[in-house]
Amino acid sequence: MSASAQAIGIDIGGTKTALAAVDAAGRVHARASFGTQSTRGFPTCLVELVERIRNVLKQANRKSESLSGIGIGCAGPVNPQRGTIHNPYTLPGWDGAEIVTPLRERFRVPVCLENDADAAAVGEFHLGAGRAADPLVMITLGTGVGGAVLVDGKIYRGVNGEHPELGHIPVTPDGPECYCGRRGCWESLASGTAIAAAGEAIGFKDSCAVFAAPRDAKARAIIQRAVDATATAAWTLVHTFLPHRIVLGGGIAEEHFDLFAVAMRRQVSLATQIPKDRVEVVKAELGHEAGVIGAARLAFQNSKLT
Repeated sequence: MSASAQAIGIDIGGTKTALAAVDAAGRVHARASFGTQSTRGFPTCLVELVERIRNVLKQANRKSESLSGIGIGCAGPVNPQRGTIHNPYTLPGWDGAEIVTPLRERFRVPVCLENDADAAAVGEFHLGAGRAADPLVMITLGTGVGGAVLVDGKIYRGVNGEHPELGHIPVTPDGPECYCGRRGCWESLASGTAIAAAGEAIGFKDSCAVFAAPRDAKARAIIQRAVDATATAAWTLVHTFLPHRIVLGGGIAEEHFDLFAVAMRRQVSLATQIPKDRVEVVKAELGHEAGVIGAARLAFQNSKLT
């Protein structure tokens, strides 16, 4: 692969979509972002995404024919084999949207689609806090709760090659109802959306306002509930995958890393049936660019197979 080769990495979240031109060493040469606003409908959002890709290519002094490929990390569920998005909850209006084919046809390069947590995990494994860790679990606490598992540096896949939804690990049977149909899922307690909803019910504007009010007993209770849920989920993750390293990323985890990491480590320390001393809980290093860097890395890998 040429040292000057570049790929487009795209990270699609419920609130924001980010994209960047990234080289094979993980260096970002140009970037852009915009509000996803999925309720506009997928065709409208696709038009904006195509235009943003063209602008990023122009900033990076690239032409589409010189690209190695396009990689997409998207809030799941997604179907990597079919190139489709199946997320009516955080991406309303996009359920069943086919994103790979139109981008491949417009830019005439290989295009691949993965869950956004998988893409972030790939980025951290190769270029961030997950280097040399095997197995690796990546957790993203943000708008939702995402999770990914890498074994031998490769994405762990379930039935039909799809992505296990770690955010729906049940942590308390009497917790709030989750959109997945269960009660007390990790995501329904520790996601930014869940924290914001609980905060709004007692007069706080959003999740940031809840975290900014440590002296308020009700706000503290909401935060503690999120921390406890994450610690309980960590127990399940450790006993299920026995990872070498758990990488915590996403806006909430990175902003309040110590709060969550201390509780997770304390829970792991209570284990008696596993080599708990080998399990590390670390902070993501790539920040908000983990998704685009990981998606670009997947694009390079995909281009070799195409």
